Amino acid sequence: MSGVRGTVINIHQHGATVRLEDGTLAAVAADELAENRPTYVSSHASRAPLALVLERRGGHAIVALERSAPRLLDAAFEAQMNAFLRSTQEWEPADEPPAAERHFIRKKRRAASFEARNKVT
Repeated sequence: MSGVRGTVINIHQHGATVRLEDGTLAAVAADELAENRPTYVSSHASRAPLALVLERRGGHAIVALERSAPRLLDAAFEAQMNAFLRSTQEWEPADEPPAAERHFIRKKRRAASFEARNKVT
Protein backbone atom coordinates (compact mmCIF):
# COMPACT_ATOMS: atom_id res chain seq x y z
CA MET A 1 0.00 0.00 0.00
CA SER A 2 1.32 3.39 -0.92
CA GLY A 3 0.22 6.98 -0.43
CA VAL A 4 -0.96 8.83 -3.54
CA ARG A 5 -3.07 11.85 -4.44
CA GLY A 6 -6.07 11.70 -6.70
CA THR A 7 -9.18 13.55 -7.84
CA VAL A 8 -12.67 12.06 -7.79
CA ILE A 9 -14.05 12.09 -11.34
CA ASN A 10 -17.19 9.99 -10.91
CA ILE A 11 -19.49 8.82 -8.11
CA HIS A 12 -21.88 5.96 -8.79
CA GLN A 13 -23.90 3.27 -7.02
CA HIS A 14 -20.99 0.86 -6.71
CA GLY A 15 -18.40 3.34 -5.41
CA ALA A 16 -16.42 6.03 -7.16
CA THR A 17 -13.67 6.50 -9.72
CA VAL A 18 -10.53 8.48 -8.97
CA ARG A 19 -7.89 9.76 -11.38
CA LEU A 20 -4.49 9.53 -9.72
CA GLU A 21 -1.77 12.12 -10.26
CA ASP A 22 0.02 9.83 -12.72
CA GLY A 23 -3.15 9.66 -14.86
CA THR A 24 -4.23 6.14 -13.99
CA LEU A 25 -7.72 5.35 -12.77
CA ALA A 26 -8.54 3.70 -9.48
CA ALA A 27 -11.76 2.51 -7.88
CA VAL A 28 -13.23 3.43 -4.51
CA ALA A 29 -15.19 0.55 -2.96
CA ALA A 30 -18.87 1.11 -2.14
CA ASP A 31 -18.36 0.62 1.61
CA GLU A 32 -15.47 3.12 1.65
CA LEU A 33 -17.62 5.63 -0.25
CA ALA A 34 -20.56 5.12 2.11
CA GLU A 35 -18.33 5.68 5.13
CA ASN A 36 -16.76 8.90 3.78
CA ARG A 37 -19.34 10.13 1.28
CA PRO A 38 -19.20 13.87 2.21
CA THR A 39 -15.44 13.98 1.63
CA TYR A 40 -15.69 12.29 -1.77
CA VAL A 41 -18.67 14.42 -2.88
CA SER A 42 -16.96 17.69 -1.94
CA SER A 43 -13.78 16.59 -3.71
CA HIS A 44 -15.80 15.72 -6.81
CA ALA A 45 -17.61 19.08 -6.78
CA SER A 46 -14.47 21.19 -6.26
CA ARG A 47 -12.06 18.92 -8.18
CA ALA A 48 -9.79 19.07 -5.13
CA PRO A 49 -7.25 16.23 -4.85
CA LEU A 50 -7.44 13.87 -1.89
CA ALA A 51 -4.68 12.05 0.00
CA LEU A 52 -5.35 8.37 -0.68
CA VAL A 53 -3.87 4.97 0.02
CA LEU A 54 -3.41 2.80 -3.09
CA GLU A 55 -3.74 -0.96 -2.98
CA ARG A 56 -3.38 -3.23 -5.99
CA ARG A 57 -5.68 -6.25 -6.03
CA GLY A 58 -4.76 -8.34 -9.00
CA GLY A 59 -4.72 -5.90 -11.90
CA HIS A 60 -7.10 -3.45 -10.23
CA ALA A 61 -6.15 -0.31 -8.35
CA ILE A 62 -8.27 0.28 -5.26
CA VAL A 63 -7.96 3.47 -3.20
CA ALA A 64 -9.23 4.61 0.19
CA LEU A 65 -8.83 7.82 2.15
CA GLU A 66 -5.57 8.10 4.00
CA ARG A 67 -6.27 7.85 7.71
CA SER A 68 -4.29 9.95 10.15
CA ALA A 69 -3.77 8.72 13.69
CA PRO A 70 -6.43 10.09 16.03
CA ARG A 71 -5.38 12.64 18.62
CA LEU A 72 -5.84 10.90 21.91
CA LEU A 73 -4.77 13.79 24.10
CA ASP A 74 -5.76 17.44 23.92
CA ALA A 75 -3.85 19.25 26.66
CA ALA A 76 -6.08 22.36 26.65
CA PHE A 77 -9.24 20.28 26.94
CA GLU A 78 -7.74 18.15 29.71
CA ALA A 79 -6.78 21.29 31.66
CA GLN A 80 -10.34 22.64 31.35
CA MET A 81 -11.83 19.34 32.48
CA ASN A 82 -9.49 19.16 35.49
CA ALA A 83 -10.40 22.71 36.51
CA PHE A 84 -14.11 21.91 36.21
CA LEU A 85 -13.82 18.69 38.23
CA ARG A 86 -11.87 20.50 40.97
CA SER A 87 -14.60 23.15 41.14
CA THR A 88 -17.32 20.51 41.47
CA GLN A 89 -15.61 18.88 44.45
CA GLU A 90 -16.94 21.76 46.55
CA TRP A 91 -20.49 20.69 45.71
CA GLU A 92 -20.12 17.30 47.43
CA PRO A 93 -21.52 17.21 50.97
CA ALA A 94 -18.69 16.38 53.37
CA ASP A 95 -20.84 14.22 55.65
CA GLU A 96 -22.19 11.89 52.92
CA PRO A 97 -20.60 9.29 50.64
CA PRO A 98 -19.62 10.52 47.15
CA ALA A 99 -22.44 10.87 44.62
CA ALA A 100 -21.28 7.89 42.56
CA GLU A 101 -21.47 5.63 45.60
CA ARG A 102 -24.91 6.94 46.54
CA HIS A 103 -26.08 6.29 42.99
CA PHE A 104 -24.66 2.76 43.03
CA ILE A 105 -26.31 1.98 46.38
CA ARG A 106 -29.71 3.18 45.10
CA LYS A 107 -29.33 1.07 41.94
CA LYS A 108 -28.35 -1.97 43.98
CA ARG A 109 -31.38 -1.61 46.28
CA ARG A 110 -33.70 -1.20 43.32
CA ALA A 111 -32.27 -4.28 41.58
CA ALA A 112 -32.74 -6.28 44.78
CA SER A 113 -36.39 -5.22 44.98
CA PHE A 114 -36.98 -6.36 41.39
CA GLU A 115 -35.29 -9.68 42.09
CA ALA A 116 -37.49 -10.18 45.17
CA ARG A 117 -40.62 -9.52 43.08
CA ASN A 118 -39.63 -12.04 40.43
CA LYS A 119 -38.68 -14.89 42.75
CA VAL A 120 -40.93 -17.91 42.48
CA THR A 121 -42.18 -19.03 45.90
